[in-house]
Amino acid sequence: MAWGNIKMPDRALIFGEEKTAKMYADRKKKREEAMIDDELLLAKLGYKQDLNRQLSTFSNFAISSGCCSVLSGLLPLWGKTLLTGGTSASIWGYIIVAIMTLTIGSSLAEICSAFPTTGGLYFWTAQLSDSQWVPFMCWIVGYFNWLSLSVAICAGDLGMAGFLTSAITVVKPEFQTTPAIDYGVFLAIILIHGWMNTLPVKYTGMINNLSVWWHLMGILFIVIVGLMLTPNKASASFVFTQTYNGSGLKSDGYAWLIGLLQAQFTLNGYDTAAHVSEETRSAQRSSPMGIIMAIGTSAVAGVILMVACAFMIQDFEGQVVNGKIPMAITQVFLDSTGIGWTMWFLIIILVAMYFAGGAVTVGSSRQTYAFARDGAMPFSKWLTKLSDSKVPTNAVWFNIAFAVILGIPYLFSEVAFETIVSINTIAANISYFIPIWLRITMARKRFQRGPYNMGKFSVPCGIIACAWILFTSVLFILPTQYPITANNMNFAIAPFAFVIGLASLVYAFSGRNWFTGPVRNIDTVVVREEDGKVIQETRRIVLLSENDVVDRHEIGDQDTLISSSPSTPEPKFIRH
Repeated sequence: MAWGNIKMPDRALIFGEEKTAKMYADRKKKREEAMIDDELLLAKLGYKQDLNRQLSTFSNFAISSGCCSVLSGLLPLWGKTLLTGGTSASIWGYIIVAIMTLTIGSSLAEICSAFPTTGGLYFWTAQLSDSQWVPFMCWIVGYFNWLSLSVAICAGDLGMAGFLTSAITVVKPEFQTTPAIDYGVFLAIILIHGWMNTLPVKYTGMINNLSVWWHLMGILFIVIVGLMLTPNKASASFVFTQTYNGSGLKSDGYAWLIGLLQAQFTLNGYDTAAHVSEETRSAQRSSPMGIIMAIGTSAVAGVILMVACAFMIQDFEGQVVNGKIPMAITQVFLDSTGIGWTMWFLIIILVAMYFAGGAVTVGSSRQTYAFARDGAMPFSKWLTKLSDSKVPTNAVWFNIAFAVILGIPYLFSEVAFETIVSINTIAANISYFIPIWLRITMARKRFQRGPYNMGKFSVPCGIIACAWILFTSVLFILPTQYPITANNMNFAIAPFAFVIGLASLVYAFSGRNWFTGPVRNIDTVVVREEDGKVIQETRRIVLLSENDVVDRHEIGDQDTLISSSPSTPEPKFIRH
């Protein structure tokens, strides 16, 4: 190799060809051993390796981090938060939510380390619940989880549509967007995300790896350039202590708490790390790390971004309360840095939103595939079909269609976006609450920890997490403006109650008669005959080929291999 005029020796020449070959061989062997261990554990949990396991630890984190995107989560709701609680709500509220979210994420990561499956939350519920409660608990958690992830697609892409139309306003001040225009842009964005998620998972991993660096470098760029160019920065007192109640609500404290929705919506969807665990190498360690790292990096980046944006405010009344541009953050950028830099900022944000929408679509499609794999979804057989590249494309388009329908109220209600965000946040909270609660109650003594665990802090952390989830779930269904009218009412409870009510009715009249929770599609229990006696035992699983998983049991100097493929109705004994 050469760099400029300097010739660089090949790695083989530095280490020696033999040593270099051994280095690569050892690395390949370790990766293969890790993949075999992953498939053995998955088979022990009851599932055959159907999806391609091609994601690294970093790719797992990248996808989960994309779901917690601070650029796509915080900025669309920034103006609303300032109008209900002021800059103090956007900063201190975010810090409080980040700390509490870390307790939730840590509790879920510990469970994920023990049960790294695509089913995620509802599979964990089956493992942690007492047997008589397994079917109902799994059913409810599965639908809450599906609802939260599917709604997140709608919320993220609607936010991107609003930002895109506000960007047009910057270059064409005479342009005035309407809900219909925003919805049309939303349709184009969501269809592109649907197509993108039909690509092989290796490309999904590459896209999300790029997303991490785009987010981090983009935030750094916006913060540095924005603060350098803002002529009259706000005072530290304004940034960290200012409150504002423009909601019409009588209680300033209640209005301030409503502003927490911005932060809780952003720090959400990190369970995607679990939903891609069957596509991740060393899943017992990689997926829990994906959860924790996604929350941690988003927490730090979000605080830095919120503080910087608050310092850029030069006229709160003129920019936030009575701004000419629909998105308050766009107005602040424009007044602080001018049209040229503002357009660069908006491009960075829009690309980040595109990445985030793709990541959420990945997580939702995998959860739908896993839930349908156990027969719980409508059209389950169709939803579990994989493409030639082993991607659940039917599940992708099913969730895209649901998100398109859910976005229709945006055409008629001025608080539709906030309501959709509330639905996403509440549904996610409940799906997180149940497995954590089961972990610290029913399964407190019998839970077997994985490589990632919190030791003696597991139960206290779980208690704090559950208390916070209950508090915010109630908070986010309450009115956000007063006086309440048909246009501004928080209708989050309506679609939320409809989906969950329908799911409960289906379970009561049908599901309870046949749904038993996660269904094993691989059998590891073997019956053998020895000395005239029939012996039933569970044997260690080994991988013979990419299409078959078998049990191995040694008898003297011979191996007995029993096929565990679902297509094999009876065990086959193969002698060597």
